[in-house]
Parts: sequence; C-alpha cells; structure tokens
Amino acid sequence: MTAQTDHTTGTPGRTILSVDAMGGDQGPAVVVAGCDLSARKNPDIRFILHGPKAELEALVARRKTLQGRCEIRDATGVVTMDDKPSHVVRNGKDTSMWSAIESVRNGEATVAVSCGNTGALMALSMIRLRKLPGVNRPAIAVLYPSINPQGFNVMLDVGADVRADADDLVRFALMGMSYARNAIDLPRPRVGLLNVGTEEHKGRTELKEAYDLIRDQQDAAGFEFVGFVEGGDISGDRADVIVTDGFTGNVAIKTGEGTASLVGTRLREAFRFSPLSRLASVLAYPSLRRLSKRVDPRRVNGGVFLGLNGTVVKSHGSADATGVSAAIKLAARLSEIQFTDKLAARVAAVAPTEGPTE
Repeated sequence: MTAQTDHTTGTPGRTILSVDAMGGDQGPAVVVAGCDLSARKNPDIRFILHGPKAELEALVARRKTLQGRCEIRDATGVVTMDDKPSHVVRNGKDTSMWSAIESVRNGEATVAVSCGNTGALMALSMIRLRKLPGVNRPAIAVLYPSINPQGFNVMLDVGADVRADADDLVRFALMGMSYARNAIDLPRPRVGLLNVGTEEHKGRTELKEAYDLIRDQQDAAGFEFVGFVEGGDISGDRADVIVTDGFTGNVAIKTGEGTASLVGTRLREAFRFSPLSRLASVLAYPSLRRLSKRVDPRRVNGGVFLGLNGTVVKSHGSADATGVSAAIKLAARLSEIQFTDKLAARVAAVAPTEGPTE
C-alpha cells in the first residue's frame, strides 16, 4: 500500500454530526452554543442533538443559525463524570451518550461528538461501534502544541487503555500517521516512539520490539520513523506523531496542562508585582495575546477515538462554546474526508491473518 491511498480530498456536501448535548460540565446551553458557532462558519453542517427534547428545543429556538439544521432525539438519561463505564454499558440505553453513538452506528451521522465521561464514552463506542479488524486496543489521539511548522503534534494513546504491547504500538503508529496526514495535511509524517532515552538499547521489552516493527512499516506506509523520542520532543520539532501507551500519554498531557496553568499563574503574579511590572504587562499585552491564542487548548479541543468502525470525537468536559466549536470543526473535517474508511484501509494493511479481531 502506498502513502497516497489514505490521503484524498473530501467530497463537498452535507455533513451530519451526532452530538451528545448533555455530557459537558457546563450543561447543554454551552454545547448548543458551540454548535451555533460552527454552523455560522460552515453552512454544510447539520446536527442530530441528543438529550431531553423540550430543553433542547428551547435552546435551539434561540439560535437563528441552527433553525432547520438540527434534529433532536429525545434522551432523558445523562452519563455523569462519576458513572462507572461498566454501569453505563449495562444500564445506559436511555442516555444521550448512548443515543449519540447509536446514530453513528446506524449510519444516520458520520461522527459522534461528546463532552462526557471519557471511560464511559470509550466503553460504549467499543461495544456499539466495534473495533476495526486488526485493532486490539483503540487509541485516543490529541493535537499537542509544538514548535513544528504546523503548530501541533499528534500524540496517542492518551488514555484509552493503560496498556499497549508491541503490536498495539505499531497500529498506534499507523493510525497516528493517517490522522496526521489527513487532519493536518502532512504528506509524510515523522513518527517517534516515546521512551526514557533515544538510544536503541533503552526501554522496556515491548518498546524495543515495537521499534523494529514500526521501522519495518515506514516505507510501505509512507512515513518516516525517527526512532525513540523523549518527553521534551512531545512539543518539539523532531517528530510529528508521538506514539506511546495510554498510561504514559495521559500523564504527559495532564502534566503539560498543569505546567501551562502554572506558567500562566506565575506570569500574572509577576506582572502585578509593581507599578513598573504592570506597565510592562500593558506593553507586552499584544505579544502575550498572540502566545495565548497559539497555545489555547480550546482551539484544538477534541481527542479522536481511533481504531473503531466509526469516528468519535471526545471534547473536554469543561469546554466552553469555543472549545465545543473546535471539536465540532474537527469532527466535520474527519467526516468530509471519510477518515474512518481511510483508517480502516491503513490498519488492514498489517491486519493479522489469524486470531481474533475483536
């Protein structure tokens, strides 16, 4: 399979997205507001909104842009952040999250978007959509701010599963490469495998095995394998795709979020320290605003579940309207380019010939 087979231009037309309106920390009003922001910018987007019908109808009625562009599916149940995934799988058929995924399963929508409980969303997605043949563990991919020209690196897995063996890491590399190629238009992405050092003899056994397997795939799949990378390369320019297990990836992104929050807090304290520093803050405001915009997590909000028979975008639970709009924009982009089909073809290129595919 050549590098070009999963990189084509999407066909213009109507894009129908399935949105769980009840999953976010700030309630359905923010989710509907995010849909409205996206609808203003993209006239081809249509929505299936899932949640209590009367409440959603009232919210949509206040948004002129959404008139005639939303279908509301009544779902009275809500998956909370405290709900256990196993409980939701057994008892969640009346929830907005279940209903949103079901619309993708039935082919009514191409991508599901939810701000809800990550564990429950992944569990339901795996049960209802099923995994692609050849995928043992799905992965969550995010765009991480970097100094690369595109401004972001793809990182996966960041929390779908805490474990990953060598075979899983190979598929993560292929899925991440396909995501980078299609979502951020990188014809030949550079893939790095996260480790405690860049030397080939370092790391756990599964990492050393994955090193050889990923290297052997690069020519046929059309990417460049740069070998092992370290934590500092996650936001660097050595690789475009960072591959790791879900435990390490989740710790890494949470550490990055905490560090960004700390730097922001300390900067505000420093600029308030004296009259002179407050004057300096006024002079530096345009530059600080540009910096804030470039690293604003709301503008790249949305982790994509990779490895399923259907695309699911997970928005941050605390996302505001701007964050929800960014997740919807990403979902629309993936829908337009028929990303699920491309990903399935890419993974199938190395699917095992024997053994279970579930």
